[in-house]
Amino acid sequence: MNYLDLSIDALHEALVKKEVTPLELTLEALKRAKEDNNNAIERLDEENAIAFAKTLTEPEVDNPLWGIPYFAKDNFSTKGVETTASSNILNGYVPIYDATVVKKLKDAKMVMIGKTTLDELAMGGTGTTGHLGKTYNPYDEKHLHMVGGSSCGSAASVAAGLVPFALGSDTGDSVRKPASYAGLVGMKPTWGRISRYGLFPFAPSLDHVAYFTRDVSLSAYALNALSGRDENDSTSSTRPVEDYAADLHKDVKGMRVAVLKDIVDSITNKVLLKKFNKSLEELKKKGVEIHEVEFGKELLESLYATYIVISCAEATSNDANLDGIKFGPYEGGNTYQEVMFNARTKGFSELIKRRFVIGSYCLMRENQEELFLRAQRNRAKIVAKINEILDNADFIYAPAAPGVAGLFDGASDKLSDEYLIADNHLCLGNFAGLPSITLPLGFEDGLPLGVNFMGKAFEERKLFNIAKTFEDISGLADLSALNKKEGNL
Repeated sequence: MNYLDLSIDALHEALVKKEVTPLELTLEALKRAKEDNNNAIERLDEENAIAFAKTLTEPEVDNPLWGIPYFAKDNFSTKGVETTASSNILNGYVPIYDATVVKKLKDAKMVMIGKTTLDELAMGGTGTTGHLGKTYNPYDEKHLHMVGGSSCGSAASVAAGLVPFALGSDTGDSVRKPASYAGLVGMKPTWGRISRYGLFPFAPSLDHVAYFTRDVSLSAYALNALSGRDENDSTSSTRPVEDYAADLHKDVKGMRVAVLKDIVDSITNKVLLKKFNKSLEELKKKGVEIHEVEFGKELLESLYATYIVISCAEATSNDANLDGIKFGPYEGGNTYQEVMFNARTKGFSELIKRRFVIGSYCLMRENQEELFLRAQRNRAKIVAKINEILDNADFIYAPAAPGVAGLFDGASDKLSDEYLIADNHLCLGNFAGLPSITLPLGFEDGLPLGVNFMGKAFEERKLFNIAKTFEDISGLADLSALNKKEGNL
């Protein structure tokens, strides 16, 4: 038996009974990581992981996270461990403090075994722009399909069975879409529910700490440990932390689910639509009330442009300190401007340079009204529509992506409804700061398909309830490329 492949509840039981130890789990995870060929890992922290695992000798019966190995996305600050956000401009940067979430997971006795790849500075959605190159989808042994981004390495590490849990960050869909492509549970809680102290900022009004698991139960347990007010992050919520696993098995009869017709209508994948429609029928059998709702095609088609303007503008401001003096390679120069130009020319990829050009252009005084402020007003319209729908529903439900993961060299029509709407709608959860969870739906040609539930602010407990019910319906708990199941839908 390989304990790393068990469900979190079965694994915890084995740890409590001392059938396996945290050290043995850590050594197995490190072994798998060294043998993995998906280019998912920036670096292993083998010495510290083993040393910490050796201290975990007496199981904590009421702590299901005790002794569990995990990876952290490489844009979380880790004391004494190089943290580059997969960017050359941060090569050699070693933080002097842990991010709050890293500290909380250590306090929960989870064992960090290393850092994972990402799209450079968490910008991008393909898993191709980090300084280590492409990160591959574990479900495709030929390495032709992407796993998505920006949290590509964290997604691949869990999907490949290296660890049961990995930290990521989600600014537009950077955990939830890779979760769809990798057959995982991808959870983004309410904005402010988890402290972002120590997370390298991309776009703070959109950024969320998020994470990957193989089942809903571990996702709920993790939120119990990660949530709470942090005085180091003034945007973290003061609301009390609930027991998010308390209602996992509660009856969902009477819950109301809004299906966004505009999103479903934009999808052309027949396999996905068939499985999605079957899932609606199965939810109805559980007593869930399903209602089709029109969001408004014109508003949905504006999502991508609104996201790009806001996120690039915020990123340009946030990353102004990456100048070759405070951070980055010092390339010399006679003036500050020359030093910064030389450092950024060498330190940034073309994608990052383009994003900063867009952001700077949008923030120019003569352009702010027409671009940045206009995007903010449109965001307000989008959020108002979301809240209007949720006034009459508990959740918004839709396919998480228009199909399976795309090919690295595949062409896409970025002006099509399928791209503008079905491929970008998960950013609704970031615009409104609402909790959102992606779950496995099934497979097409051996590659995963996923769905997403979005709930009301701070109603994660209810969200986990519907998610666990859906997981029972799909039969796809504890899914990985090593433990592939066809499911029930």
